[in-house]
Amino acid sequence: MGLLETIRHPADLSKLNGAQMDQLAEEIRSFLITNVSATGGHLGPNLGVVELTLAIHRVFDSPRDSIVFDTGHQSYVHKLVTGRQDFSTLRQQGGLSGYPSRAESVHDIVESSHASSSLSWADGISRARQLTGEGERYVVAVVGDGALTGGMTWEALNNIAADKRRRVVVVVNDNGRSYAPTVGGLADYLASMRPAIDHVRTHPKYEDTMSWAKQKLQSGNLAGQFVYKSLHAAKTGIKDWWAPQGLFDNLGLKYIGPVNGHDEKAMEAALTAAKNFGGPVIVHAITEKGHGFAPARAHEADQFHAVGVIDPETGEPVGGTSGRSWTGVFADEIADIADERPDIVGITGAMLIPVGLHKFAERHPDRVFDVGIAEQHALTSAAGMAFGGLHPIVAMYATFLNRAFDQLLMDVALHKAGVTVVLDRAGVTGPDGASHHGMWDLSMLQIVPGLHLAAPRDASRLREELREAVAVSDAPTVIRYSKGNVGAESEAIERLDDGVDVLARRPAGSTDNDVLIVSVGAMSEMALNVCNRLGAQGISSTVIDPRWVLPVPPSVVSLAAQHRIVIVIEDGVRAGGIGSRIRQELRAAGVDTALNEVGLPVEFLDHGSRSQVLKRVGLTAQRVAQDVVAQVLGTKVPFARPMPGQEAPHTGQLPQL
Repeated sequence: MGLLETIRHPADLSKLNGAQMDQLAEEIRSFLITNVSATGGHLGPNLGVVELTLAIHRVFDSPRDSIVFDTGHQSYVHKLVTGRQDFSTLRQQGGLSGYPSRAESVHDIVESSHASSSLSWADGISRARQLTGEGERYVVAVVGDGALTGGMTWEALNNIAADKRRRVVVVVNDNGRSYAPTVGGLADYLASMRPAIDHVRTHPKYEDTMSWAKQKLQSGNLAGQFVYKSLHAAKTGIKDWWAPQGLFDNLGLKYIGPVNGHDEKAMEAALTAAKNFGGPVIVHAITEKGHGFAPARAHEADQFHAVGVIDPETGEPVGGTSGRSWTGVFADEIADIADERPDIVGITGAMLIPVGLHKFAERHPDRVFDVGIAEQHALTSAAGMAFGGLHPIVAMYATFLNRAFDQLLMDVALHKAGVTVVLDRAGVTGPDGASHHGMWDLSMLQIVPGLHLAAPRDASRLREELREAVAVSDAPTVIRYSKGNVGAESEAIERLDDGVDVLARRPAGSTDNDVLIVSVGAMSEMALNVCNRLGAQGISSTVIDPRWVLPVPPSVVSLAAQHRIVIVIEDGVRAGGIGSRIRQELRAAGVDTALNEVGLPVEFLDHGSRSQVLKRVGLTAQRVAQDVVAQVLGTKVPFARPMPGQEAPHTGQLPQL
């Protein structure tokens, strides 16, 4: 039996000596490569935090001391040492979450896994500890993968630094390349000196002594003040030469590092010094994504940030699905549009390749801007670029639009800025779970005045609608599409004057108009399936794709008036979604056709494949068709409008007043 199998609780780590800790780190790395290769997941980031995580759990006492990960995808090692060693169903329905999960363990705190929030959590937790008489408990925030580029991080640091009593340790997991020059003999020599220096600087008496000396020198004569200023300048200059800590010191935070994040003993020493200081401390750890796995280190794009099923020896994908991805279609088309229009610029938040702006950047590197994990800044900057005569394309995952809603509303829409927002991974995304489903955008965007929203059903429509979007110069436009591969082309049998596509009429040539099915984006396959199922039951139906779901095209309203019931199928939440908006437009036009919104419940949906999640919430062609049949027959609300001469169904008599 290996050492890893003996670890069921962080306290078990205290029983191991230095050599055993090194052996455990190697076992964990081997475990991650073997298991994550079989299921897919965030491999590179976790290979980079093995020793760092072990050191945290050796120095601090979880769950008494709270450990927060930013972002949560670097928590696999934390899961292993807190008793969760069955990774066979990682990120699969009913299996281990790919992020911290309170349902799994008392050691997990923050589940959202949206970057740059951990320090605000740490600020809040530490304040609560003080007010409840538990100020001796520590909060450790592991900040990495660019989280320091997010504005919330600095807002939180500003507040944390204001109170010197709070026991907050911020571990900066620096796995980028900004400190690449600090290697070689000189760097090693300085690194060997730092532990002793940091041990002195973080001793509680150090601050007391420094404060006493500062007060005496500054309150003395001119000579004393000159001595203080000279010593302070020399101290600052030497510290800045040793490490890039000036910004943290200016905020009033003690800084330790840089520390080799793959040296468990060095990390322990740094964290112990930080713990003994008893106030807010920054521990700067230098790590490497994919550490210990050559294929990951050699992967230039993202060092295996996230992988599907791969060969654990070579890192090559295994059994990959064929077909074109939505992101790939967008990447090609936006690059072609950029060739044609020099005013087109791209903006991304640290996700150049995942959102498909890399080809644009390769052709026009001076016109694509990576602003870091700063979606709020991205939208307002885009508004400024639009004012300056450009047409920005802001590409992000749909779930991250939540963070930039105010900027979209007040900076872009209020100023009628010609900005196109491209939302990748819209709707149910699957294995990343509740925090990453892009299911909120359709509801949020309803209340943005003047906004145009398109949901393409296939690759041709994505290319078409993207070109239509960038032609709008006086309002925000949004294009949203799903995760994964694009389905088969779905050609319309007719395009109406306002751009609405009629996808099917069943039975063909029928003059009966029982059901109008409004399909939103990638739900067209399901909508056509429902149409066929209704036809088998003798119920006529028409399937339309509005293409641009906002504003609601006039023909959607006129078609609704001609049918007995309207079914709107969307992969966003039902509350305030496209169905709700169409219902309002019908009522405003005096159309009383019944309407049923078919979409996602207002719930946080656990991880699983897209099809599993949709089935779990009842969003399947079979279930939808069953409900529609009942509504047409008058046995389930909302009831379809009765046929001429048919008595209207009812659910009971009105009470007599």
